[in-house]
Amino acid sequence: MKFGTQSSPLSEGVNSVQRVMLTVWLALVPGTIAATALLGWGVLINVVLAVMTGLAAEAMMLWLRARPVRPAITDGSVVVLAWIFALCLPNLGPWWLPVFGAIFAVIVAKQLYGGLGFNLFNPAMVGYVVLLISFPEPMTRWGPAIDVGGGALNLVQSLAWSFSGALPTGIGYDGLSVATPLDHMREQIMAGAPIHAVTQSVLGGAGLARSWNLWLGAAFLLGGALMLWRGVIRWHIPVAVLAGVAGMSGFLWLIAPATHASPLFHLVSGATIFGAFFVATDPVTASTTQRGRLIFGFGIGVFTVLIRSFGNYPDGVAFAVLLMNLCVPLIDYYTQPRVFGHKTAGKLR
Repeated sequence: MKFGTQSSPLSEGVNSVQRVMLTVWLALVPGTIAATALLGWGVLINVVLAVMTGLAAEAMMLWLRARPVRPAITDGSVVVLAWIFALCLPNLGPWWLPVFGAIFAVIVAKQLYGGLGFNLFNPAMVGYVVLLISFPEPMTRWGPAIDVGGGALNLVQSLAWSFSGALPTGIGYDGLSVATPLDHMREQIMAGAPIHAVTQSVLGGAGLARSWNLWLGAAFLLGGALMLWRGVIRWHIPVAVLAGVAGMSGFLWLIAPATHASPLFHLVSGATIFGAFFVATDPVTASTTQRGRLIFGFGIGVFTVLIRSFGNYPDGVAFAVLLMNLCVPLIDYYTQPRVFGHKTAGKLR
């Protein structure tokens, strides 16, 4: 039944999973290009392997569940999942890291919960954390490939390294890899170096071996701005994540500046910006209310800094997201908006 309106007819904007995922793809392009330019072909190798494996795993699980395969494969959601997951992996890791992680993310973290819209945890972060815990050594193989011997490994050399572990003559793995900014900070602090000198070497851009993380952050920030402009995500979660990181790191920095990095360092290092815009904003596993999104994002920022500062892992974004995923039902329960005509917010029964 249709009802008349007292004002001009309102047209509903066209929206779909395909449109949203296409926008996310476009938003990922600047960061992917920057990562490939700075870190070499290993980035694209990870993306291609993860996407191909994710599509195959999704199709297999849908077939086993007697569900339509084509709609789920073509909506773009599994491609975005695998792409985001792949960008978290080290550029010098072996080929089986993106393959195994994508299989686990799609089959266990997504399909076993019922598929798109039913998973409790962010599948990309589940796959990443499983790899980080199970295979800690390969997951540390980061390196600024552009600084190796005056030039990057080409595509053929990168494929040879990924699939067979073979490097060109005269290049050793020790000369290929380098610590990430957060790893570098932890190593130097443990060696007794002053925190100011350590963070300044990163923020000051002491060569691409130390400052590449800044360029990646800027590229992902550009992609995040595109998603905000297109209305794919809302500002609440990214802003809250950054506020949580700045607030918690600022508090630790004020009470112990000799052992804790400044808020600026935490904001531009690691996966802070990438996580705030591309990971925490997952519409399935994030909070759905406005106040809830602020709490959810702020909690991710706080946990990220606490894990970086006191945990065993240099970057805590993935763990922080999964911890806050656990809290989403409770957050949504207590942050429901007031129902029209009622003085207080309704609670789920």
